[in-house]
Amino acid sequence: MTGERRKFTRKSEDARREALIAAALELIAEGGPTAATVRAIAARAGVTPGLIRHYFDGKDDLTREAYRAMMAAMQADNTTVLGPATADPATRLAGFVTAALRPPVMDPHRMGLWAGFIHQVRSDPDMAAVHAETYLRYRDLLESLIADLGRHEASALRGLAIACNGVIDGLWLEGSALPAAFAPGELERIGLMAVGAILGLDLLSRHPAEEQP
Repeated sequence: MTGERRKFTRKSEDARREALIAAALELIAEGGPTAATVRAIAARAGVTPGLIRHYFDGKDDLTREAYRAMMAAMQADNTTVLGPATADPATRLAGFVTAALRPPVMDPHRMGLWAGFIHQVRSDPDMAAVHAETYLRYRDLLESLIADLGRHEASALRGLAIACNGVIDGLWLEGSALPAAFAPGELERIGLMAVGAILGLDLLSRHPAEEQP
């Protein structure tokens, strides 16, 4: 009985923490970081302002955790297409690039949130650490997908991953900011061609970009 009660309490605490993070993300999306006050976050989550101190070391800590949660969710959405590690490496990489340049990863709402957070990276060392953590996790995953191709020297993998990540990031930003400016599937095709050109292989034929409805 005690074990069951402890499990339930842990789950409840996790749910409250996640609710506070979700409330902060909603408020930042609606009005920027200044809209996510302690009182506003607490009201949106349906808790008292003092409860935030129970889970976080103040608003700044909550904001950093909200950024980490958003980036983790984006990466999770991006990696759902990978499938088993035994699949053809080029096909897996093409799927990864394509997923990064279509919903739900490429999304005006998420881009707005990212923009609301990113200016804090230069002024808050702890936020910069979260940014570095999430960036490196994504880049390391991309590097591992490139390594699986078996076409490049180990010493070249880091630079190739940085270059490919730069292409993906740039197209993601433009597509999220101005979705109506591009034809369905256009950025996916460009991403596959550009990343393929960097790596010296034809990714477009491995995973043709599907048009969005």
